[in-house]
Amino acid sequence: MAGVVADPKRHLLASGHTACAGCGQAIAARIVANAAGPKTIISNATGCLEVFTTKAPQSAWRVAWIHSLFENAAAVASGIEAALRYLGRIDEVKVIAQGGDGGTADIGMGALSGMLERGHGILYVCYDNEAYMNTGVQRSGLTPLDSNTTTSPVGKRSHGNPRPKKPLLEIAVAHNIPYAASASVAYPADIERKVKKALEYKGPKFLQIHVPCPLGWRHDPSLTVEIARLAVETGLYPLVEYENGKVVSVRKVKVKPVEEYLKLQGRFRHLLKEPEVLEEVRKVAQANIEKYGLAI
Repeated sequence: MAGVVADPKRHLLASGHTACAGCGQAIAARIVANAAGPKTIISNATGCLEVFTTKAPQSAWRVAWIHSLFENAAAVASGIEAALRYLGRIDEVKVIAQGGDGGTADIGMGALSGMLERGHGILYVCYDNEAYMNTGVQRSGLTPLDSNTTTSPVGKRSHGNPRPKKPLLEIAVAHNIPYAASASVAYPADIERKVKKALEYKGPKFLQIHVPCPLGWRHDPSLTVEIARLAVETGLYPLVEYENGKVVSVRKVKVKPVEEYLKLQGRFRHLLKEPEVLEEVRKVAQANIEKYGLAI
């Protein structure tokens, strides 16, 4: 598997952390770290990844790693990048800022926008598990339409989250950055390729990775990769690359019905009994398919 080295001792995110079984974020973060290499400094927002990899006095990271607050991973990384530039070492060390969907698309949006707008040479990675998982599965700006969370519960007057998923990738692209892409933990070689490609660019880069959460999505931990792949194959999570504002690459798929993705997750199970609401999800997928020309 791409991103997995032969000797486990060389993984830059080591085993022994306390992630849940089947955690998509843990898999993706290991691939990202390995692809970036040992001469990397990572700024990490508060969230599941920070908690399960750095329970004091231990750490699973084998690269320089710093955590500050929920909202400012991009700002901290900006300071690191500025210091490296001042020291004349900006070409020697890679800088990555990373956070979950809440710490990126909501609480950290201002810091992310500032980092992109100022042109810092940083790769920002959003691990998108589509809710605030670490604090109890509350909805975020990246929670899908009609998803059942603790703050968008299903009931007689609610079908779940009433808002569409925030177009975070397009928001990043709108900052006129040289590279932005989406990825999925179902395609590790693609993640590795995109990380390495992004780090070749000068200036700010953005990567959004879809990472299923068995606890929050309420699915069998053994199905993480299958579910991630179905999100792509149904058109609900398109994998695309932008260079200088233009789409340069799209993963084409033989489109599958959205029900195949939804039925494996407790957060969507209610939709299978409500045809009118299910049709809203189909429209989301179809809009993505048409926008990016996803269908083979």
